[in-house]
Amino acid sequence: MSNSIEDDSFSKPVGRWSVYCYGVGHMLNDITSACWFTYLLLFLTEIGLSSRDAAIVMLSGQIADGLATIFFGELIDRFGHFKIWHGAGAILVAVSFSSVFGGCIPCKLLSSFSTIVETVSYSTFAAIFNVGWAATQVSHMSMVSCITLNSTSRVVLASCRNAFTMVANLSLYGIAFIVFEVIRAETRADIENQYRWIAYLSIFIGCCFVGVFHLGTKEPRSKTGIHGDIHARISWTYWFLKILYYQVAIVYMLTRLVLNVSQAYLAFYVIDDVQMAQSSKALVPAIIYICSFVVSILLQEIAWNEQRLKAYYTAGGILWIFCGTAIILLPRSMSLFVYAISIFIGIANALMTVTAVSMQNVLIGQDLNGCAFVCGSLSFLDKISCGLTLFVLQSFHSSSPIVAGNYSTGNFSITRYGLGLVPAFCSLVGVAVTWTMELRIPSYKPLTETLLE
Repeated sequence: MSNSIEDDSFSKPVGRWSVYCYGVGHMLNDITSACWFTYLLLFLTEIGLSSRDAAIVMLSGQIADGLATIFFGELIDRFGHFKIWHGAGAILVAVSFSSVFGGCIPCKLLSSFSTIVETVSYSTFAAIFNVGWAATQVSHMSMVSCITLNSTSRVVLASCRNAFTMVANLSLYGIAFIVFEVIRAETRADIENQYRWIAYLSIFIGCCFVGVFHLGTKEPRSKTGIHGDIHARISWTYWFLKILYYQVAIVYMLTRLVLNVSQAYLAFYVIDDVQMAQSSKALVPAIIYICSFVVSILLQEIAWNEQRLKAYYTAGGILWIFCGTAIILLPRSMSLFVYAISIFIGIANALMTVTAVSMQNVLIGQDLNGCAFVCGSLSFLDKISCGLTLFVLQSFHSSSPIVAGNYSTGNFSITRYGLGLVPAFCSLVGVAVTWTMELRIPSYKPLTETLLE
């Protein structure tokens, strides 16, 4: 009798306060990640590093992140204690991130600003930052499957997390907009000062929300099953024998490529290609995340099933294909249309992100003692693929910054391809793979009831 009561409570919708406290737990990661992907390459090239050296810094961080996700996923599956891993990772992120954008510390100590010393310095701090980032990400993502078995509540948790991702990004771009307006970049020192302030304020805001998460979220069960029995740790081979694992991995990886590659090249595109005002490198991303935030909130009120997950992901993918085409073809004289395109990009990002993460939770199902490995391995694919893609694009950018002129002469820049073609192609493949999936979503009774208590 007690087992059935415990099972029923584990399948009930998650309370509103618990959802919100969980949702803010990734804010530090999100706000620093937004700064990482939006401004790192821009910052490094503005202070004098070549495009290839900037790509090396990015790649070193992505590789460290990818390897760390596998490592932390295994440790969390073995020992549990999600909140401890989350807190330790948050501390490492807060300490190291300011050094990524705070200037070359070893250069000052060694009194040498050679390219090699700068590249090694920024790469080292980038790797440390991403190790902490991975610990926080894997622990936070894998918590969803251990908080509840209710499939709709899992989508709600993912949607709320995605909504606060938008809040984090908006906070960053609000900070960046003010900093870029107040501090004029005329020298290298001014540029470093701009990004240093952005980094410090981002860390402060993120740490405040990490505190809310740890105060308001209970440590979920992982080693104990839903009926109170102890489950053995699930072997990696269990997942490797599942076709759905590979399908979800591909869709998740492609979705993250869409988000990260487009975010990395957005600032370059609005400044270099369509030659908008400097403030637009904060304003355009802000519009994207406002739209994503609104859509993420609306998605929380939907009762999910297999067809809806596939349909909403497809809708987001199709939107991105149209947006990518518009980005590639948009002439400089029509730069104001970037604002309209950004609205649809925001909608597409939210649809694809929420549904892709939800597919990951469907894959995990009730196999809770393998949830961290799934999250870690999928994140590994995400980080490595993103790092290699950006490295290749930046290498082409380094050898030939402008392939030949602009749209008016019938030619395109690497930035246009990076922002337009790559996300559109990834979206197309992601949609195709989605419709080959067989998603078995359990129909708990609470699915027909009020979503949030």
